[in-house]
Amino acid sequence: MTDDRDKILQNLKDADCNQDLINKFFQLCESGKLSEQLKLLSAHRKILLNKLHISQKQIDYLDYLIYSLEHTQKAVS
Repeated sequence: MTDDRDKILQNLKDADCNQDLINKFFQLCESGKLSEQLKLLSAHRKILLNKLHISQKQIDYLDYLIYSLEHTQKAVS
């Protein structure tokens, strides 16, 4: 069981879960509260997805600025 726990722990760390979330996850595991574990993971997933969307918007803004500058440079040349 320790090997499985270690794999789960590493997976949680790789998913950027903080220590509080990890502790809560394993407490729920020990209590047999699978549905609560799933809710906890789903909530963290939503947070990560929101960060992804924010980063994508930032990339889009930079892409537009790069495009505009390149277009301006070509017009001047």
